[in-house]
Amino acid sequence: MRTLFLVLISAGLFSGCTWVKPDDQGIQVNVVYTPGEVRECAQLGTVAVSVKADVAGISRNEVKVRDELESLARNQAATMQADTILPKSDVVDGEQEFFVYRCVR
Repeated sequence: MRTLFLVLISAGLFSGCTWVKPDDQGIQVNVVYTPGEVRECAQLGTVAVSVKADVAGISRNEVKVRDELESLARNQAATMQADTILPKSDVVDGEQEFFVYRCVR
């Protein structure tokens, strides 16, 4: 019983933690939310990213999950020489797709 209690407490504490951060290159990638913002940009492709949406059966904070997905997408976009991402889909079970662009600024 005590072990179960500790597992539940740990899961509750970690459900709000952010585990993924943008790296040095990813932090330079912009996130936009409307197609009009990339009208002048070259689309380089798409990326699909995923994180854990729950820990030990307990749902993680939706904002934290979304932030982690954006961080992963920014990191991957940077490896493609991109500077901007646009969500292609909504977050579903800890997964999301993004369009990747290089924009002339």
